[in-house]
Amino acid sequence: MRTTLKQTAFLLFLPLLLFGQVQEEIEAPPHIKSIVLNGPTGDQFPVVQLGEPIYLEFDDLTASEQDYYYKIVHCDYDWTPSQLLKSQYLRGVDNQRIIDYRNSYTTLQPFSNYRLTIPNDNVSLKVSGNYVLEIYNNSYELQFSRRFVVFKDLVKVGAQVKRSRDFNFLDEKQVVQFTINAGNFQLVNPKKEVKVAIIQNYYWPTARYNVPPQFTLGTELIYKYDTETSFFGGNEYFNFDTKDLRAPSAAIARIDVTDLYNHYLYSNDYRYKEPYTYFPDINGDYVVRTLQGDDNSREAEYTNVHFSLPYDELLNLDEVYIFGKYNNYALTDENRMYYDEEDGMMKAKIPLKQGFYNYKYVIKREDGTIDLNAIPGNFHFTENNYTILVYYRNFGEVYDSIIGVGTANSRNISN
Repeated sequence: MRTTLKQTAFLLFLPLLLFGQVQEEIEAPPHIKSIVLNGPTGDQFPVVQLGEPIYLEFDDLTASEQDYYYKIVHCDYDWTPSQLLKSQYLRGVDNQRIIDYRNSYTTLQPFSNYRLTIPNDNVSLKVSGNYVLEIYNNSYELQFSRRFVVFKDLVKVGAQVKRSRDFNFLDEKQVVQFTINAGNFQLVNPKKEVKVAIIQNYYWPTARYNVPPQFTLGTELIYKYDTETSFFGGNEYFNFDTKDLRAPSAAIARIDVTDLYNHYLYSNDYRYKEPYTYFPDINGDYVVRTLQGDDNSREAEYTNVHFSLPYDELLNLDEVYIFGKYNNYALTDENRMYYDEEDGMMKAKIPLKQGFYNYKYVIKREDGTIDLNAIPGNFHFTENNYTILVYYRNFGEVYDSIIGVGTANSRNISN
């Protein structure tokens, strides 16, 4: 078969097209569950200092002990792959098989549990920045990917959360104001060298980018915006705990057993019209745990969790989903709710590993937009965690490093 000049040019240009693609997080197929990626703090979006470990864990419900491999991709500020070669950001080699895996025991649902730690004997990281961890099966098909961040502590970031000054959103939005103190770290042209990303509860789709400093004061960069660094407050998440398979709780109405345990949650309410009520949550996250064994990873059971929400005109005919970190906030057929004509309720059944879970209900509108807070409402009192990442690229460098991280919590919000 003869290759034309146009085909040859396209094949040569294809790597450049792939090189510039934004590295979105790829969601796992249905048989891979309970993906946990964290660092020393336990938060399920690792923001770690260079040299600190990250830990990956996941289950394969086929329990076939198949081989999985991992790759590490270094990315720039905009999550496109950087120009660095593997040897420039990795010490050792990736594309290695995950060798720490064991099958579950004493569970109705069999599964294989896999664990990976980075750095390990084969590979460690050499530079700071954005990273993507990719997991492949033995046919070299990408199964899922997750982002993580590695930083060097070279500048100090001070941050606080304020109420919005916009009277239209006075009771609904939170504003993150912060300063970057360079100290002895020399910034020649900070408006070009420094970029920031501001993330609420480690949820990247609502992150704020490309916010320049308002002004400089000595060695400090000042960011005291209102609109540019504002976020809707949302509301506290609902939660339930299935650590004890047989015990109903304040959130669990009843339990029965078929092929798996079934936990039926009490029906939830619409809170957008209700006064704000503080109820501690973990900002959408989840923690696997069980009272039926000593090893949470391999003895925790999978149960069918049943959700229900009364139908309301607010929903129209749009799609409603159960939303939480348990599946990385993905909107899939599995966590989509359906309407039950018998009792007028929206319902969903999701197999979840035993543990403590946060969740809320979101609406996917007909035009494809995701309404995160129509059902729970927006309140400026809501407890949210904010992370500020400070990126740096000096003149002549070919990648974006991260030179500092700041955090703030709206628990101490002020006017």
